[in-house]
Amino acid sequence: MAGYSLSKDDYLTRLRRIEGQVRGLQRLVDEDTYCIDVLTQISSVTKALQGLGVGLLDEHIRHCVRNAVQEGDEAGDAKIEEAVTAIERLLRS
Repeated sequence: MAGYSLSKDDYLTRLRRIEGQVRGLQRLVDEDTYCIDVLTQISSVTKALQGLGVGLLDEHIRHCVRNAVQEGDEAGDAKIEEAVTAIERLLRS
């Protein structure tokens, strides 16, 4: 079971909202909207995606990593490494 399955509907709602924001960006470009206004909307979409990523990461740590560490084997170390890599990836975006 995925760590986020308990709030899957919330994540899907947020993704649909982000999808709407991206469609709005397409409309802004199509309508030749002032560059700064488009950039402002791009920033909003980026922040929304980052927030979603942080939420997923939080649930991954609280569910998947915690369970692997509690099992007490090498799986815990692997899950911690996986989480660190995911954090690094989020920080680069």
